[in-house]
Amino acid sequence: MAHAAPASRRVTRQRRRPDVFGARTHAAAKVALPVVLGLIYGYWAAANRRDSGPITGWNLLFGFLTALVFAVVFAALWEVAPRLGRELHALAWFVFTGCAVGFLISQSDDSVLKSAGLGVVVGAGVLVTLFYRYYTHEDAAGRRVD
Repeated sequence: MAHAAPASRRVTRQRRRPDVFGARTHAAAKVALPVVLGLIYGYWAAANRRDSGPITGWNLLFGFLTALVFAVVFAALWEVAPRLGRELHALAWFVFTGCAVGFLISQSDDSVLKSAGLGVVVGAGVLVTLFYRYYTHEDAAGRRVD
């Protein structure tokens, strides 16, 4: 009767993916990503608010303040959320995404119910997606497996 040969340690050991970027690139991305996403979000909110009208100083101020708030909240969430458990981690991104989408929609002439509904729907999609990702990439103690 044939028996399976024991597997070597090299085959059974899980390897981490190589880190292509260095520490300097990661530090730059930690600052650049919230700033770039904030500017895009602020421009989008200001464009929704002016509704094809002229660009005014108040519109520019609104866009930059919106960009600043979005970037600060995004950076804070990006820093704090990985320390939470997988359920709270996904829930935090759900709340952030739902509020961000709801606020964008509310700047146009659509109803409050539509903005709230779309915020909840998009946020729920983010919640389900991220919960699945965190659930499949962490062990029971919350440590990343990949």
